[in-house]
Amino acid sequence: MRLTIALQFQSVAAVAPLLGAKFDASLADIGLLIGIYFTPGVALSLPGGAVGKRIGDKGAGSGALVVMLIGQLTMVVSDSWGWQIAGRIIAGSGAVLLGVILTKMVTDWFAGKEIATAMAIFVTSWPVGIATSLLTLPMIGAVYGVSAAYLSVAALIGLGIPLLVVGYRSPSIAATAASAASRLDRSALFAVITAGLIWGVFNIGFTMIFSFGPTLLVERGWSITAAGSAISIVLWLAALGGIAGGFLADWTGRPQSVLVTGCVLFALLMLMLPRSAAVIPIVIAIGAISALPAGPIMSLPARVLQLQTRAIGMGIFFTVFFVVMMLGPAIGGAIAKWTGSAAGAFDVGTAALLACLVLLWGYNRIVLMNQQDSPK
Repeated sequence: MRLTIALQFQSVAAVAPLLGAKFDASLADIGLLIGIYFTPGVALSLPGGAVGKRIGDKGAGSGALVVMLIGQLTMVVSDSWGWQIAGRIIAGSGAVLLGVILTKMVTDWFAGKEIATAMAIFVTSWPVGIATSLLTLPMIGAVYGVSAAYLSVAALIGLGIPLLVVGYRSPSIAATAASAASRLDRSALFAVITAGLIWGVFNIGFTMIFSFGPTLLVERGWSITAAGSAISIVLWLAALGGIAGGFLADWTGRPQSVLVTGCVLFALLMLMLPRSAAVIPIVIAIGAISALPAGPIMSLPARVLQLQTRAIGMGIFFTVFFVVMMLGPAIGGAIAKWTGSAAGAFDVGTAALLACLVLLWGYNRIVLMNQQDSPK
């Protein structure tokens, strides 16, 4: 189910050159359309879990898929750029709710068992969905048009509804956490906000690859199909790299070293790709390196959140993430338009990855100060 979110998110970037021709849209317009998918997450991340609790996970999940489908079909039938934006916001609303519900569903089934492995597979569905989009949608769009590419995404989302309704069942013993009112202290709040910024800014760097990578290669003479296939290499390798990064962090006991090393190498490769003729070797290297920091970054909130503050803390973490991701592609698109090339978006990604290191320093300072202020 989570793969449908990734496929829908990437559907705009995968056919970006075709969208530009159909709607006379600039790179800045495309960037806005990509990033606006995350706008509803700002408002829906915190209350998303409560929706599932009220109407049940299956009802909430299938309802979220219906909303995603409505948004996608709006984009299929519309020839207006304004309705493209409206459809994207509607679809994003369903995607945010579905993401929250699916995370809870996985936790319900695997809490206390193979939760790390289950979550690793769950997270891997994102790059796999992005890669699938890059491989298939440009080919469909090039032959049948943008609407046909969008319709194929709608078909997959529609298929997910009966699969969820018929195929999913809740675990026999549902874990019900006590809803004790608990408030984050100030230092924990600042640390969680900073961790959310790190995750969001890191994802800006990652998003620049598949959001503007196909356009970059088309600018250099590649066909849209070949460009999408080349950039998809990053996502297939990242699906493995993310798991490897988490394992390496746990095995060495130095997750922040993995985080820093991964971000620095990733940033250097992002700087090289628009300026080198060795596209495929660099793309392969980016795929192997890019997702290494993901696990260590996602472990940052756990250092400062207690059991009773975890729900609200993670809600804040994801709210910050969605705010950053809402703005990132739009900024990348604007810089690309200003510089006259998609290479400008890659420079934004490079800067974002290096900014993660500054934010990590700030996060560690907050945690250290909190430890010093705690009673001995």
